[in-house]
Amino acid sequence: MWSVRLTDPQRDAVLALIVAQGELGPSLAGAEEALALARWDELPDAELPWDRVSEMAAAQEISEADVVWDLAVGLPPRAAPRRAA
Repeated sequence: MWSVRLTDPQRDAVLALIVAQGELGPSLAGAEEALALARWDELPDAELPWDRVSEMAAAQEISEADVVWDLAVGLPPRAAPRRAA
C-alpha cells in the first residue's frame, strides 16, 4: 500500500499516464480508480447548524446523532412525541 499527496494537476498527470498504458492489469486499474476517487477526498467538511440540530433532537427526544442521520438520508424531521395530559 502506498500513499501520496498530489495537487490536482499532478493527480491528473498521473491518471493520464496510467490511461496511456492502454490495457490495464488489476494493479493499474485499481490505481486508476483510486486516483479518480481521490478528487473527492479534499472536499470541505460539511457544516451543520448545530443549534438547530440540538433543538430538533430535544423536541423529538432523540440524540443529535439521530437527527444528523435522519437529515443525511433525506428523511423529514420526526414529529415531536405527544405527551400525556
